[in-house]
Amino acid sequence: MPIKYLGPFVILAVLMTAVSSHALAQAVECTSMIKAVEVNGTTLHYAECGRGDTVVLVHGSTGDLNSLSRHAQLLASEFRTIVYSRRFHFPNDPPQEGDAYALRQHVNDLAALIHGLNLGQAHVVGHSYGGYVGLVLALEYPDLVRSLIMGEPPVLPMLSNTSVGKALRGSFDRRVKIPARDAYEQGEMQEGLRRFLNGVIYPGWFDKLPPDVQTEMVERAGPEHRLEILTETSVYMPPVSCEALAELGRPALLMTGERSHARFLLVTAELEECLIDESYVMVPEVGHGMFSNVSFTNDAILTFLNGQ
Repeated sequence: MPIKYLGPFVILAVLMTAVSSHALAQAVECTSMIKAVEVNGTTLHYAECGRGDTVVLVHGSTGDLNSLSRHAQLLASEFRTIVYSRRFHFPNDPPQEGDAYALRQHVNDLAALIHGLNLGQAHVVGHSYGGYVGLVLALEYPDLVRSLIMGEPPVLPMLSNTSVGKALRGSFDRRVKIPARDAYEQGEMQEGLRRFLNGVIYPGWFDKLPPDVQTEMVERAGPEHRLEILTETSVYMPPVSCEALAELGRPALLMTGERSHARFLLVTAELEECLIDESYVMVPEVGHGMFSNVSFTNDAILTFLNGQ
């Protein structure tokens, strides 16, 4: 199956690093042959490359299996690397009437994928909401996780621990989530996605994309992201207790972007306070789309993994 859509954070990487078309073709080699696996009543598409201990890459909101494909290709030099599209994300089936974007469902899907592919105990690398999925997987299925790498998982309930955090979450809701939700409820798919991405990455980010890229992104990511935003918060972003995190029992690497919004930095600080065996890396010159700094993040991931 040829892959035509690279996902917003891969596009961000191209815009920021001016990757040539030849280099990009080399980067997505890992996903040149897409496979499918049946889990929990749905089909998940995935790709794998390399040999050795297993690393599973989990993309974030509006992404798909291509969003971390460049890292999959690089990590494959030392590891068996799996990159997949979560439920509802391209090229998987889009959501249907009555579906919910439930964190627990994504966690159970990932557990079933690891079981179904006989991956054993895996290193799990998650960006944004994918980091949230990986974190809860490690809490609920510890035997499946050898170590955990999280790039700014939006565990926003942790912002409720401080008055500053509460203010930051309120600001995010007012400026980003509520306008995106209102647009989706009115059937304005492009405006909903624009509001969200401009608020999460940086103001005007979506508007700078070529019109054809905007259109394709809306077609691919719009249906699942609309479901995300319209799903009840307690289902989409359930709380994680500090007590549970302290009992995680797995080495973890936390990553943030130097230019990331304060809400992501504060969530990461809260996670660091609760976790016992954790390391921390700040990725220079980038924000929430930190994996666009491919060289730095890949070196950080390999250094961490080779120490396990």
